[in-house]
Amino acid sequence: MFVLIVEYIAWSIGLIGIIVIVYGSIVSAIKFLKVEHKRINGKISLKDTDILRLTLGTYLLLGLEFLIAADIIRTILKPNIEEVAILGAIVAIRTVINYFLDIEIEEVQHHQQENANIKV
Repeated sequence: MFVLIVEYIAWSIGLIGIIVIVYGSIVSAIKFLKVEHKRINGKISLKDTDILRLTLGTYLLLGLEFLIAADIIRTILKPNIEEVAILGAIVAIRTVINYFLDIEIEEVQHHQQENANIKV
């Protein structure tokens, strides 16, 4: 009975991760359409593109965190090579995305500081 409850909890946490990723993709797609509309009208700025990339990356990372939590729970319940391999792959993907997202955030902050200095 305990194992069944914990499996349900892991499934629920995984579902939350999927919902976060899907929601973030929809939000980012809407922002993408707005950015494209601005680009077509010649009013695009680097800030718009950066915000779009950061938005999607943030939702992906958050969703992956939930998926990792669910996989950790599943791996503890039924440790096998397949579960450990899936967990390792997700952690590796998340680490790479996090690394590049951190670089993106630093670049955006740098651009914002430069723009603030130019306006002063």
